[in-house]
Amino acid sequence: MMDYQQLIASVQQFIFHRLEHYFEKREKAPSLKDFKLTLQKNNPLHQLVRSRRLGKEEQLLLGIALIPHLNPALYSNLIRHFLPQGGDLPIFGAAKGKNHRGVIPTGETAQFILAGSDINERLRVVDLLKESELIQDQILNLESMPAGEPEMSGKLTVADEYVDLFLTGKRSTPSFGPDFPAQKIETERDWEDLVLSDDVKEQIEELKIWMNHNDRLMKEWEMDKKLKPGYRALFYGPSGTGKTLTATLLGKYTDREVFRVDLSTIVSKYIGETEKNLEKLFSKAANKDWILFFDEADALFGKRTEVSDAHDRYANQEVSYLLQRVENFGGLVILSTNYKSNIDDAFLRRFNAIIKFPFPDAEERHLIWKKSLPEKAQLEKELDLSEIAARYKLTGGSIINVVHQASLKSISNDSDVITLESVLHGIKREVEKEGKVFNNLLEKKVKLNGKQ
Repeated sequence: MMDYQQLIASVQQFIFHRLEHYFEKREKAPSLKDFKLTLQKNNPLHQLVRSRRLGKEEQLLLGIALIPHLNPALYSNLIRHFLPQGGDLPIFGAAKGKNHRGVIPTGETAQFILAGSDINERLRVVDLLKESELIQDQILNLESMPAGEPEMSGKLTVADEYVDLFLTGKRSTPSFGPDFPAQKIETERDWEDLVLSDDVKEQIEELKIWMNHNDRLMKEWEMDKKLKPGYRALFYGPSGTGKTLTATLLGKYTDREVFRVDLSTIVSKYIGETEKNLEKLFSKAANKDWILFFDEADALFGKRTEVSDAHDRYANQEVSYLLQRVENFGGLVILSTNYKSNIDDAFLRRFNAIIKFPFPDAEERHLIWKKSLPEKAQLEKELDLSEIAARYKLTGGSIINVVHQASLKSISNDSDVITLESVLHGIKREVEKEGKVFNNLLEKKVKLNGKQ
């Protein structure tokens, strides 16, 4: 549990002096020189302040927004102290929550605490809020107001993941839903488990170099003035060739979260809705250093059509909007598709890397079979993996499925031996999934073994 007693006391004292000055019970307005934020070195708020070199005004803004989570009654008690008979204090600008019994600070609250009733200073605070990296990086949120409402009357809040970080020391993962149509994907597997051709490995290494050294290139070498932010990669090739696993491993080994975007919840038949769904996704992901993985990307990134009606025109606008949003995203965006030809040419020209995941050859399939088998399992004498790999053209994903089913079959028979028959049965299922006819090339071997 984080200790925020000193923060609460410092914010409370500063606001109390501001209210004393406003009610003419104190001659001098409070000074930021007197505001001191003292926190333990392992406190995540302290680490954020130090890493971003935040000044006292932004430190105080963080304290103002965090107070409802630390002491919900603080603002109400302060106002009640100066208005013991009750009544409103509009200049304080606090808002009511739906369930929160206390008050929630707004932009107007920040204006009052930092600037009192001085008009020029209050206008300066407006600029501070708009330009602050805390707002731009979505650590703090200033609620947008409907037309006709004062701009600064929106609630000033701490973003959910930072609330968790400050209070528990762990940043939460956004929950999948309408406001965040993506799911975090992880893997227990390692690079050694992934079988790729030498050409693909080389291109993946180039992508890793960008992930590990781009910040230095952009900041220390000042290439941010010449290069677009972020990195855009296209993974294409048959299903089961390692595209998703590669994306997940890139996140695992560079300490980045990977989110697979659910295109079914983004693409809408209603005009304008797709752009809104995309905006929610990219706004949430901004400045998070995440990897966004668009699986089966054809649904959003497909070729634009000839305009024959209003629907075609808006569909093309969605593609154009998406192109712009992807180019401005500062992290890694990976598009995955079975067929490169399905992707709009406008996107292809803007990819930093286009990586083909080819169907594995016999040697690669043999290696995948060996890596996929459980360590505890034994192979039936007639089960020759090199022969299986040579005769049956399966992707890595299909091989894993076969091993899965064959292993379960062995366990159900209270055996640790994987049989040729169970492997062939699994291969038959995988081939038939694709609408193909299974040709049992090893039928005679199975019969000779007495399995049929």
